[in-house]
Amino acid sequence: MDSRKFRNALGQFPTGVVVATARTPNGELIGMTMSSFNSVSLDPPLILFSVHRGTLSFAAWQSVSHYAINVLNEDQEQVSNRFARAGGNKWEDMPALTSPSGVPMLPNAAVVFECTSHARYDGGDHEIFVGRVEAMHEHAFTRGRPLVFFEGRYRQLASAATAHAPPPEAELLHGW
Repeated sequence: MDSRKFRNALGQFPTGVVVATARTPNGELIGMTMSSFNSVSLDPPLILFSVHRGTLSFAAWQSVSHYAINVLNEDQEQVSNRFARAGGNKWEDMPALTSPSGVPMLPNAAVVFECTSHARYDGGDHEIFVGRVEAMHEHAFTRGRPLVFFEGRYRQLASAATAHAPPPEAELLHGW
């Protein structure tokens, strides 16, 4: 499999952009931009994301028991870029909100899922992290305006006025 062609083909699937954030056992703040985020289950409330095994912070991610998934809004491209870079202090001059459980959260995210570690699975060159959502924090102003990634570029959704719902029979498909 040609990895570049495979990656380009995957780029045909638009995704939202999130930043996973956590505090390591020694108190270090970590964060990482990703588009590999998905819902898993409503009961119990589970989400997943994956981390590349070659990432500098991979061992740190394996050490945390609590983390937050910050769903970025369309005005947070710079936040996405900041947490996408390798190395450096991504938190420099970035105000971190702290949840009641001590997890760092990003200000103005559309929604933040506060999670406890539920399971981890082998995902080839990635490790899949499954988190149990313990709390949600929504930002009313930015809700419904997610940062979208498609074909290697940031995108914005069309206005709600041009959106339309799937047909009623689609409700039979779980996940819609």
